Amino acid sequence: MVTLIIEDEKPAARLLQRKLEKLDVKVETMLHSVEESIEWFENNSHPDLIFLDIQLSDGLSFEIFEKIDIKSAIIFTTAYDEYALKAFKLNSIDYLLKPIDEDDLETAVSKYKSRIPQAIAETSNLQLDFEQIRQMLSNPFEKTYKKRFTVKIGQHLKVITTEEIECFFSENKGTYIHTYENRDYLIDSTLEILEQELDKKDFFRVSRKFIVPLKAIKEIQVYTNSRLKVILPSYKEDEVIVSREKVQDFKSWLG
Repeated sequence: MVTLIIEDEKPAARLLQRKLEKLDVKVETMLHSVEESIEWFENNSHPDLIFLDIQLSDGLSFEIFEKIDIKSAIIFTTAYDEYALKAFKLNSIDYLLKPIDEDDLETAVSKYKSRIPQAIAETSNLQLDFEQIRQMLSNPFEKTYKKRFTVKIGQHLKVITTEEIECFFSENKGTYIHTYENRDYLIDSTLEILEQELDKKDFFRVSRKFIVPLKAIKEIQVYTNSRLKVILPSYKEDEVIVSREKVQDFKSWLG
């Protein structure tokens, strides 16, 4: 089985690749934009199966279908809720809502393997209403944002709502939630993925290491090299610095 991932964020694509490798699914290629994907399909044999993100860096992935007659089976991977997926749900093998659960991923792969000839035949007849889907996805009122996270503590699961989160940070290739209770929890995600899942009105990625919520900002100080320093209520492990290239956007976000 030749498998292709088309995913906006490279870290998210690599994370999906690792999960697929656990299921003995080898990923041959990873693409990250509409333009790159169209060029690749024009010059390569189409894969058996595609894991397809909806929102790519240069547009919606459905634009690929407008240029290329793709015969591959497709499993959608998306941060959009089920309402937005109704327009094309029946035309794909399955869809996976981000962050992708490993059990859901295994089920989707098994579903594909159990009906490979039928899967490819159905997908080759894709008739998506591109304009309808564009309108649905461009309407901010139709998008839902992540409000809670489930973390594993020993043999137990704990649900943490966004109201409890003081910041997200990355450290030693891991991504963590820091709560107002001054506790850290490892999560199976990346800051790149979180940027897409969180409401941008409430959360801002100030640097490569931190995403902070507006309500958690206790103080903002002028820092060296035209940067800013954010003071949070309990997080003290490292300085939360707004990188210089993000300062202007950060100020606009603050209002």
